[in-house]
Amino acid sequence: MANLINFFKESYDEMVHKVTWSKYSELQSSSILVLVASLIFAIFIGIIDFGFDNLLKWFYNL
Repeated sequence: MANLINFFKESYDEMVHKVTWSKYSELQSSSILVLVASLIFAIFIGIIDFGFDNLLKWFYNL
């Protein structure tokens, strides 16, 4: 039980005193970057899916 309490004390100390937290503006810009990259990737995959769908429909209708 003492090990568990020691673990939580050390974890708290590390989170409060040793971890460097990003600024809100950095987090916001990173989040926007991830959102834009995800949207571009989703559109790209959607275009490929649409192309394969039409290609297979054309092929099976021959």
